[in-house]
Amino acid sequence: MALVTTVTCSQSTDLATAPTTATEVVTPERDPQTLRLLYSRSAVTLNPHLATGYQDFEAARIVYEPLASYNQAGELVPFLADEIPSAENGGIAADGTAVTWTLRPDVTWSDGEPFTADDVVFTFEFIRNPVVAAATAQYYEGVKSVEAIDKYTVKITFATPTPAWSVPFTGQTGLILPRHIFEEHNGPKARDALANLQPVGTGPYQAVGFESGTVIYEPNPSYWGGRPAFERVELVGGLAPYAAAREVLQTNEADFAHNLQVEAEALNELETGASGHITHLFGSQVERIMLNFANPFARTEDGERSSPTIPHPYFSDLRVREAVNLAIDRDTIAKELYGTAGKPTAQLLVAPLDYQSKSITYTYDLERAKALLDEAGWVDTNGDGLREKDGVALEVLFQAAVNPVRQKTQTIVSDSLAELGVDVQISRVRLDEFFSADPKDTQSLNHFFADMQVYSIGNENPDPTTYMGWWTCAKIASQANQWQQPNNARYCNPEYDRLWQEAKQELDPKRRTELFQQMNELLAEDVAVIPVVHRAMTNAVSDRLTAVEFTPWDASTWAIKDWKPIPSDSK
Repeated sequence: MALVTTVTCSQSTDLATAPTTATEVVTPERDPQTLRLLYSRSAVTLNPHLATGYQDFEAARIVYEPLASYNQAGELVPFLADEIPSAENGGIAADGTAVTWTLRPDVTWSDGEPFTADDVVFTFEFIRNPVVAAATAQYYEGVKSVEAIDKYTVKITFATPTPAWSVPFTGQTGLILPRHIFEEHNGPKARDALANLQPVGTGPYQAVGFESGTVIYEPNPSYWGGRPAFERVELVGGLAPYAAAREVLQTNEADFAHNLQVEAEALNELETGASGHITHLFGSQVERIMLNFANPFARTEDGERSSPTIPHPYFSDLRVREAVNLAIDRDTIAKELYGTAGKPTAQLLVAPLDYQSKSITYTYDLERAKALLDEAGWVDTNGDGLREKDGVALEVLFQAAVNPVRQKTQTIVSDSLAELGVDVQISRVRLDEFFSADPKDTQSLNHFFADMQVYSIGNENPDPTTYMGWWTCAKIASQANQWQQPNNARYCNPEYDRLWQEAKQELDPKRRTELFQQMNELLAEDVAVIPVVHRAMTNAVSDRLTAVEFTPWDASTWAIKDWKPIPSDSK
């Protein structure tokens, strides 16, 4: 039987699951000129390059803009750029070592100061300053230099031929900061800057209040795109997904609820007779189970846990990892918990579609899993139903953030593992701690002081170079890098590193696609990770809104400049 340990509660967890019977709802009167956005986590900073999680990017994206971003169709759309670089207009160097952007000449910051190429140069200086320790630095690792050719022209030079020329300064990781505001904070006190909470941006709205988990915005009077539709925007964090969905769909207290990981049946009930609707957008997000290649309970001489220098006592054996993989009932998890918002998958790289490999398949086979464990020497010698080897019991600590869907995923998986003779202890970690970048939060997914964990993430850009680089040896999270690197599984395979290095510089699209497919296949063969469900981004949107467009390659607020209320006479 699964054991529940380390149980901590998040805000509003009593509302995390749906009621079993219909309840009467009251529709309050709201200011029609106020746009209300709901999130499960509260924004900590409005500086995107110091973001602690998705909620900070969502909040910052309302204020700041990139040079360009990708729409739902995967097409680059200009924001601060005047046009998209191409080989035809001379923007992309033939040898792949540079890209030149022409900027809009009519943009000012919200304080009236002009936006110029020098701000782009400064943003690079800020991101690449090692003392700043920017959260977005990984997206600029291949950049050699950024220079202002003139007031409205920026040239980015790469250290090697780079097909991923569109990654720097695009999407939510490419938002531009003003030099005249942040220059004095480009150093160890970057996180103390008042501008992190009171930003000066080029976006459609400006932040006028930031407290108690709520950010208040008003129109940016200097916005180059014209005055946005709403007089006030409220971004509220700390709501359980079900509670947030209910406020949009039933009580009409909000206009938008983000990333609703709520059971499909509960969402379907909320949509009945609703004042809003659910949107599902399939992008790159994959709900995955991570297996720790390092021992999370042993310590090095200097006290480090989950160090790759101390291999995991049983997940270091491929046969044990394969057995766990065979015990994941993806079809049941996808159907019962996600419905139309999830597709079972064994692919880590699912988008763009071309990078998926047809050779990667999955099966649920407990008998084959038992045979593999027998082969690996893990057997039940005393008849207590649990396997052991050399006096060590086969037991795992399985952690996840507090969330009803993830807790049910843990239960489904632990039940199958129990049938194999594996003792599973379930740990539920407070949401803000699990996804924290703070080195002091030892229950974070990057510390990974457990045997297994489950969460969802994907590539931020149609080009997956950065994302697939997370599995290289150099990206292992450790005490030395303050657990800021993304390879929390501590997986290391020189062959995988070789493929990634080649793909990183390959300019031929066909060959590059083949390399990414091979990397996808190698991760599957090694059971370096266990992909479970290809997840859609599920949002709730009020029916009073129009022109709301989402993309899998940017924050949900990326096109908030276009959101507007439907005229009352057209309803």
